[in-house]
Amino acid sequence: MANLVEMEAFTTVVEQGGITVAARQMGLSKSAVSKHISNLEDRLGARLLTRSTRRVSPTEIGLAYYDRASRVLNDAGEADAMVTALQAKPTGVLRVSVATDFGVTHLSPIIGAFMEELPDLTVSLVLQNRFAELISEGFDLGVRVGELEDSTLRARKFASAEKRLVASPAYLERYGRPANIIELGQHRLLHGTIRPSSQVWALRGPGNTRHQVRATGALCINDGQSLLNAAVAGLGIAYLPSYLYGEAMQQAQVVDALPSLVSEEIGLHAVYPNGRFTQPKVRAFIDFLVREFSDRGPNTW
Repeated sequence: MANLVEMEAFTTVVEQGGITVAARQMGLSKSAVSKHISNLEDRLGARLLTRSTRRVSPTEIGLAYYDRASRVLNDAGEADAMVTALQAKPTGVLRVSVATDFGVTHLSPIIGAFMEELPDLTVSLVLQNRFAELISEGFDLGVRVGELEDSTLRARKFASAEKRLVASPAYLERYGRPANIIELGQHRLLHGTIRPSSQVWALRGPGNTRHQVRATGALCINDGQSLLNAAVAGLGIAYLPSYLYGEAMQQAQVVDALPSLVSEEIGLHAVYPNGRFTQPKVRAFIDFLVREFSDRGPNTW
């Protein structure tokens, strides 16, 4: 601690150009500031200041030390500010971008619990069928499903799901169950339009063999829940995450259309802009997601 006080005395003297002004700014006596400088020079074994009758200026070594000491003091100040901020009660507006299907089915039904915990915080939940540009669009946080594309963002995984090919029993009874991935080309395939990759299914068969299937079937929709509804209605086979089809499968509204397929595990992440520390409102929401969903695995939706 004494070292930081000596650093502060030194940098203040350099910035103010004299001990008298520096002492006034620090709220200390001239003798106390001079003592701190002397102790610092004795400890380092180097003269840091050149003193004249009119001005105090740093030596060459003093200038080099000033540059590093200023950064140390700045970091120490930011560390103090971080602790203060982390203990602050979340307030203001929290803008969150969420994948529409996950937001509708799982997040919006429980957001009230989060708001009750933090009544001074306003939540703006924006459901989108695309990955928002968080910083340029003014979002504090995003909830994303699947592969993360923007490495400049920080991320925390809060749950996992798996993707499977699902269809209604009525559809399979009418058109038959595909025996393998190749036979999918003979079926009605329901696919999304959110991204170009939604129309190409990367599937893994027995032995972990990889296949790409272009889903150019009967119906395309830009919403996952609507794709599930279409599958339940017997309109075709959909490739969906378990957080969407889980309940429908439990109720036998849909079944696994191709059991030999190796399911793809996908992560659900909270992503937010990189920074020296996380805003209290962002941290609170991430903690809420972890608390609510961390026990959700691929087969527990």
